[in-house]
Amino acid sequence: MAKRETSYRGRFVTRVLLAAIGMGALLGGCAGEDPQSGSGVPAPGSGSRPPNLMIVMPDQWRGQGLGFMNEDPVVTPTLDTLATEGLVLTHAVVNYPVCSPARGMLMTGQYPHSNGVLGNANSGTTQFGYELTESHRTWSDVLADQGYSLGYIGKWHLDSPHEPYVESSNNTSEFAWNEWTPPERRHGFDFWYAYGTYDQHMRPMYWENDTPREEAFYVDQWGPEHEADMAIRYLRNEENEYRDPEQPFALVVAMNPPHMPYDQLPPKYLEAYAGKTYRDLLVRPNVDFEGDSRMSQLARNHTKNYFAMMTGVDEQFGRILVALDEQGLSDNTIVIFTSDHGNCIGTHGQVSKNNHYEESMRVPFLLRWPGKIPPRQDDLLISTPDVFPTVLDLMGFADAIPEAVEGTSRASLFLRGEGERPTSQLYIWVPPGEPSWGRRGVRTHRYTLMISKMPGEPTETVLHDNLEDPYQLKNIAGENPDIVARLVEEELDPWLERTGDPWLE
Repeated sequence: MAKRETSYRGRFVTRVLLAAIGMGALLGGCAGEDPQSGSGVPAPGSGSRPPNLMIVMPDQWRGQGLGFMNEDPVVTPTLDTLATEGLVLTHAVVNYPVCSPARGMLMTGQYPHSNGVLGNANSGTTQFGYELTESHRTWSDVLADQGYSLGYIGKWHLDSPHEPYVESSNNTSEFAWNEWTPPERRHGFDFWYAYGTYDQHMRPMYWENDTPREEAFYVDQWGPEHEADMAIRYLRNEENEYRDPEQPFALVVAMNPPHMPYDQLPPKYLEAYAGKTYRDLLVRPNVDFEGDSRMSQLARNHTKNYFAMMTGVDEQFGRILVALDEQGLSDNTIVIFTSDHGNCIGTHGQVSKNNHYEESMRVPFLLRWPGKIPPRQDDLLISTPDVFPTVLDLMGFADAIPEAVEGTSRASLFLRGEGERPTSQLYIWVPPGEPSWGRRGVRTHRYTLMISKMPGEPTETVLHDNLEDPYQLKNIAGENPDIVARLVEEELDPWLERTGDPWLE
């Protein structure tokens, strides 16, 4: 671990200097930039090769779990270094913070009522069609049309299980989570090494390109380490086995940890927390770690494991970045590190995600593109559907963004810190099969508003002042009806109208 860290840190000095040199050019407009699109890549017809794209997306990694942020005491040397090399969005959120809706928004650039992924894909929601269909137009479809080689490694979780269910520890005869993705539903990914959802981290399962549905295979290796191995093979591309070396590539590495079960990790990653007790690690006052409840026990027993998983993923991500360097690919590759949602792990008495709290909604978002995007932190209120148009715009394909995309390109903000900034982010939760019910809300730089409407229940309104009460310990809705009314009128209702949400009615 130390050797890899030293190797990566040695390279980062050179890269930061290059970025600093490029900053002056960025402030005056990037060399070869198309002034019409606002992107940072050469204009069409210039003969320059478009950038590669690599997205590394572990599951259930909350935005507070980054060493350089000085919030949770997590050990993340790779990410700490990356934060000095690229753009860190400190207020990135997932608008519907649970797995399938988050991934659906990322892939389509649409909010859930438009893309139809209104809840997790499992046998309980199959009847409602909560999955990414073949007809959806994803960013990977766009890049495939542009000639990109496309690779997907790890967790997909965008296909509904169907009978007979795949034999899997996540599936029983009564209820199923895991499902194979047939080639016609892989949205342009020509290298496939993935699974639906499977939570045995020390013995993960996969389907390769041509693996039949009934012949999934297992690997006796920690999932993130094995997936890093596969990503490194993809980048090295020996004998052109994984991609066309004459074409740019886009690679997604979707690791499952730090998702539960939290105790499935190599013991070596606990060494970074040796001698630490739960009292040392549970620094957030919104978790009752001394209580007798199930959530208190969860926080006490597994926060160290959760943090150690992050440290392990951080190391494996570092290995991938070293391989990118070694292949001479770093300068022309946009690297993104993010997550599909956060994790409460006992905070606010919540088991994990799918709620409006900061620990659930906020996720890491780090983007590095040497010489194009200057290193800095930005409090941009970016939402998950914005990633699709922003990245395609950065890559020079603004004209290819489908009209159905609901997210907004923030490319000029990424490049120069200039452009229109959103004033809020939508929050949504939908009960299965009930699209007009559930929870809706908004998050601004100061407030989080959540309103719950369920059949036969009184309407619940929650308002947190995130500046005065950053741990969201107090609901101040009752004493601030004017703030609630203003947020509903100026922020929430426009979001619901824009996304065609029947909850508004």
